[in-house]
Amino acid sequence: MQLSVESFFDGATGTVSHLVVEPNGRRCAIIDSVLDYEAASGRTRTDSADRIIETVEARGLEVAWILETHAHADHLSAAKYLKKRLGGRIGIGARITEVQKIFKDVFNLEGTFNTDGSQFDHLFADGETFAIGRLEVRVMYTPGHTPACCTYVMEDAAFVGDTLFMPDGGTARADFPGGDAGQLYRSIQRILALPPETRLFICHDYQPGGREPRWETTVAEERERNIHVGGGRDESAFVAMRTARDSTLSTPTLLIPSIQINVRAGDMPPPEDNGVAYIKVPLNRI
Repeated sequence: MQLSVESFFDGATGTVSHLVVEPNGRRCAIIDSVLDYEAASGRTRTDSADRIIETVEARGLEVAWILETHAHADHLSAAKYLKKRLGGRIGIGARITEVQKIFKDVFNLEGTFNTDGSQFDHLFADGETFAIGRLEVRVMYTPGHTPACCTYVMEDAAFVGDTLFMPDGGTARADFPGGDAGQLYRSIQRILALPPETRLFICHDYQPGGREPRWETTVAEERERNIHVGGGRDESAFVAMRTARDSTLSTPTLLIPSIQINVRAGDMPPPEDNGVAYIKVPLNRI
C-alpha cells in the first residue's frame, strides 16, 4: 500500500497540515499543525487542530510524532495542544536553537526562556532516521527560509515545509533573520535531487490567480515548471530574483505572535502575575 496522507487546508493562513499514516498500520504523524488566532482580539481557538483530532480518533489512529518543518512566521503551531489531546512526541530540526537565540534577543524574552531546544521532545540531526510505526523517515536539512528548516522524506513522499511552493507559487522568502537566499537555492537542489516521481507535500498555498488550493506536486513538476527554480535556473539568477522579490514583501500578518509561540513548540509564554500570558510587540525592530 502507498503511504497514506490526508491534508487539512486552513484558508485564513493558507497553511496545509498533513496527517501521515504508516502503510497497513495505525501509527501516524501530524506535520505543521495550526492553532487558530484572531489578531484583533488576541484570542486563540482550536478549530483547525480539532479537525485533525476528529480524523485521528475516527480512524482509530495512534499519534507517534507531531512534527514541525520549522518555526513558522505565518501561523501558530498547535503542537502542544495536540500532544495533550493525542499524545506523541514533538520533533523539529536541531537548528531550532539558532532561531531561538535570534528571537530571544529580538523579543527580549524572559530570562528563563531556554535556547537549547528543550521545549521540544526531540531535535533531529541532518540525515537522522526515525520511525512512524513501521514507516522509516529520513530528515533532510533544507535551510535558507530559516536556519531550522528541514524536509521529512518517507517512501515516495517528502514534506518540504515552506521551502518550495506549488510550481506556480515559486519558493519561500529568505529575508527573515537567519535566512539566506543562496542557502535556500542549495537546499532546493537537495529536494530536486530526489527521484522525479517523489511526491512533494507543501505547507502553504496562497492560490495564485485565485485558483483552488493545492498542496501536492512532484519533483519532476518542480524541476520543469517552478517559476523560481524550474528549467535549470542557476544560483546567481535565483539569488538576484529572490533578493529583489523579498524587498517588496510586507511583514507576515501573524509573524509577531507566531514566532513567540512556535519557538516554544506551540506553548504560550508564561503567565504574568495577573495570570495572563502576553505577546510582546517590539517597536521599530522588525
